[in-house]
Amino acid sequence: MTTTPAPEATLPAAATAATPPRAAARPGPPPRPRLRVLLGSTVGSVAALLILVAVGTVLHLPLLIPPLAASMALVAGAPDLPLSQPRSVVGGQLLSALTGFAVLALAGPGLWSAAVAGGLALGVMMAARTPHSPAAATAVIVALQSPPFGSFIGLLALASVLLVAVGLGAARVTGREYPAYWF
Repeated sequence: MTTTPAPEATLPAAATAATPPRAAARPGPPPRPRLRVLLGSTVGSVAALLILVAVGTVLHLPLLIPPLAASMALVAGAPDLPLSQPRSVVGGQLLSALTGFAVLALAGPGLWSAAVAGGLALGVMMAARTPHSPAAATAVIVALQSPPFGSFIGLLALASVLLVAVGLGAARVTGREYPAYWF
């Protein structure tokens, strides 16, 4: 009884050398948005952030503008991403602020505390399934600035809900779907 060699054993050595796989086509830039989407998203973002500045100024807490501007950019510009969903926007922001306050209580304000708070906020958001990268900056702000707990958390909750509401309105105007899920 004779056995036949495996097919690869009969090929010349050059043919058996690993041939590099074809490189996947690199994605190009995103498509240009429709004018209605561009204008609706931009106007909604500007309006939401102006409202937040007004409320923050009245309450003397303008600190939230940088992370919330990034949140609004996700909600208006990439409404399909998990990072943009209401669960992540509201939950991620609030959990990150609470993480910042916990680090602040244990270590006091400062750059070292801010670094720890920002990193821990990521872990907390991942564990809670509320990924929202701009919220890590909220934890950093808390650990650096030591804002008053009640007014900061209240303003942050209001601001996060406002961003989601603007995202809902912008989606209706632009014909996009938002949110992909709530919880």
